[in-house]
Amino acid sequence: MRQEPGERRAFLPSFVARLVRRGADVALETGYGAGLGLTPDDYLRVAPTARFVTHAEAYRQDYVLVLRYPSETELRLMQCDACLISMVHFPTRPRRVALLRELGLETISLDSIKDDSGRRLIENLRAVAWNGVKVAMETLATIYPPPGFTNLQRPPIRVTLLGVGAVGVHVAQAAIRYGDDAVRREMAASGVPGVQLTAVDYDLTNHHNRMRDILTQTDLLVDATQRPDASRPVISNDWIAYLPSHAVLLDLSVDPYNCQTSPMQVKGIEGVPHGNLDQYVFAPDDPAYAAVPACVPTAYRRYAVSCYSWPGVYPKACMEVYGRQLQPIFRTLIRKGGIGNIDKNGRFFERAISRAQLSNWR
Repeated sequence: MRQEPGERRAFLPSFVARLVRRGADVALETGYGAGLGLTPDDYLRVAPTARFVTHAEAYRQDYVLVLRYPSETELRLMQCDACLISMVHFPTRPRRVALLRELGLETISLDSIKDDSGRRLIENLRAVAWNGVKVAMETLATIYPPPGFTNLQRPPIRVTLLGVGAVGVHVAQAAIRYGDDAVRREMAASGVPGVQLTAVDYDLTNHHNRMRDILTQTDLLVDATQRPDASRPVISNDWIAYLPSHAVLLDLSVDPYNCQTSPMQVKGIEGVPHGNLDQYVFAPDDPAYAAVPACVPTAYRRYAVSCYSWPGVYPKACMEVYGRQLQPIFRTLIRKGGIGNIDKNGRFFERAISRAQLSNWR
């Protein structure tokens, strides 16, 4: 979780305490929680049997829980047949899947833990939408043309939402409130025109002329799609030219670029930099555009807002959510005596865990 200084997330003492009370032997990496201002005493006060160990020793445990996917170097510290529990994203990371299998690691991908209807059980999609929209609106406010973002004479802010699935539903709610209820109340009290939201179905994005008309009338373009084909962008780079010069591009799907796969993998909005918790706002002349892989065109640009993990913008609130959601998962793992005893036809949480196991991924 030290991939950039802005990454400060750690599971909270209350979560560790619950693991210990259920009989787990918990090893925490030295310095764990420091980014949130937590000390070893904060953990040991409620989980006295927890141990603080070196980075390498933490990765030599039977189960390794780390929210963000580790580096290859860290994975090679793990024991063969150990279990990694992390946000792996099996469907869009084939090279990860291949490496994990090569290393003989069982894996529970947190983003693949789903109920019987396919709904994710470990997610913070509301934070993805609200945090991203808030930053995008703040960015738009700084570059909005005369008469200005807060002027009573300006037209409604025109938001175009690509995708209305699990994330898109939250985007719709966040967008009409500028990503911040306090800002919305202030704007409404002053009589400033609000937000006009246009939701675009994925199938409509295949119609160039209609999309061109929509894009020319867009102040904020939000990608919340879950594409059936990650090799094809929803908005190709040349379409960005249709947007007003002050428009902002918001990347919530945060799919990576990968030129090594065949076919290659691209973001939904082609040419947007891949942001992180250190930097998630990019001006059109930002040096980050030079880091976009050469296989991806970036000629047409607008202000772009992208972050690898939007919930991490507010780290403590994020980890409170994940900790609550993971309680029944770990309760089940401990009760069953480990991942090897999980029954894919068992009780509710066993079935959910089974769906997320690498050994069951095809």
